[in-house]
Formats: sequence, C-alpha cells, structure tokens
Amino acid sequence: MTQLNRVTCILLLAFLAVTAARGASDTTLLLIASSILMFACCWASATHLLGARAAANFVAIATSVGWFAEEMGANFGWFFGDYHYTNVLGPTLGSTPFVIPLMWFALCYTAYVLANLIVWQTPSDGVSPTGRGIVLSFLAALLVTAYDLGADPYMVFKLQAWIMEKKDGWWFGETLQGFFGWATVSFTIIFLFRLTLRRWVPAPKRALSKFDMGVPLTVYAGSMVFQMCAGTPVETRTIAFFAMGIPLLCAVCGLQRWHHAIEQAPQGADAPVREAA
Repeated sequence: MTQLNRVTCILLLAFLAVTAARGASDTTLLLIASSILMFACCWASATHLLGARAAANFVAIATSVGWFAEEMGANFGWFFGDYHYTNVLGPTLGSTPFVIPLMWFALCYTAYVLANLIVWQTPSDGVSPTGRGIVLSFLAALLVTAYDLGADPYMVFKLQAWIMEKKDGWWFGETLQGFFGWATVSFTIIFLFRLTLRRWVPAPKRALSKFDMGVPLTVYAGSMVFQMCAGTPVETRTIAFFAMGIPLLCAVCGLQRWHHAIEQAPQGADAPVREAA
C-alpha cells in the first residue's frame, strides 16, 4: 500500500467515524468536519483513479460551478428556488457556507465513478463521444439527486441549515425545482469535467486495486446508511435504501466484474480498459 493509499484509507475511516458521530449529535463542528473529510478523501481517491491533473481539474470545476450555483440560488433564487443559508454549516464565502462547494465535488466525483462502474465496469471511461458523455453525465446527476432525496428534507426540516421560502412542495415540503436544480448543476459539473478529458486523459500512476475503486462506493454507502438511520422525516430512511441502494449494488457488481476480468487476464497483462469508439 502506497503512502497516498494509506492517507486515503485514514481519511475514509475518519469520514465514516465522524458521520457515525453525527447520528448522535449533528453539530456544526461535526458537519464541517465530515464535509472536509469527505472532500479530502474523494480528492485523494480521484488522484488514484484519474491522476493528479484530472483530479485537480475535477475539484476546480466542481467547487467553482457549485459555489456559483449556490450564490445565484441564495441571492436570486436560481436553480433551486428562493432560499438562504443559516449559520448551521459554519463560515461562508459570500452567501454560501464554504463546505458546500466541497460537497459538490465529493458528490459529483462519487457519482461519476458509480455511473462508470454501472455501465462500463471501470471507474472512468476516458475520452468519450459527446453523446455518450451526455448520457453518462445524466446518469451520474441522477445518482447525486438520489442522495438529495433524503439529504434535502433532513437539512431543511431537522437541521435548518437553510431556509426555503416555499415549503409546500410535493416532496415532504420540498419543491420539484430544487431537485431539478440539483440534477442540472450536477450534470453541468460532470459534463464539463468530461470535456476536459479530451485534453487531459485520466492517467493514474499505477495499476488500480479493488480498494482504490471501492473508496467512492464506500463514501456513497456511508451517506446512504446515515440517511437510513437518521433521515427526517422517517419515510426518507426507507427511500434512501432503495434510491441509493439500487445504484450502489449495481456499481458493486460492476466492480466485481472488473475484478473478475483482472483475475482471468493472462499473467502480466494490463487491466482491461474501455476506450471511446
């Protein structure tokens, strides 16, 4: 295990531990700590799976687009509807808590990997045709939105991390516009990242292991388990199991198929890589 791999493992375990502690008492300090740990863990994982340059590009795109979308939302009601943040999530950049752009990267990165494992049984399909990139980006955006089905009501009605002007939506008070905004912003981040791959192809520095590919799956699973145990309203606990559990299981099957292909490959052969047509 390399030094960066050890760091990733430590960050992953710390994220899971802090997330578990949030179940007992979801304080501002624990919220900030879990968000930073999730971000750091995903950045380290992305460096393994995609290479340092591609990972840095993903971080830059996700944090800048995520921050812009949140600023426009909090100030002008774009994308998500009219809302404003409280002090629950800690210090802000403008009107947006600084941990929110970090979360946009972590969620979009895990969804990007899950989508590729589901469809191609590999963490990244590299440089892809525009049509395929749109489809895979949309699938990943749906995976991010599946996370939000439970997270949004919890953040709004239990933690009051932000205040929505309209609370009469069809989803436990949440409006359709909010979920449409989540899908739109997620799609934009992931598709823009995919476009950068045409210039900077993913280039991991070493052969990937099952652990490397399993880190984003574990992050997604940890968030799912938290929602299943602490989701509010309580109906979202069951919803999280199906909405997040079904794609997670499909991604795990994709990981197993990738691992089986490696085991069946001739001695010394490289891992199967799917290139764009």
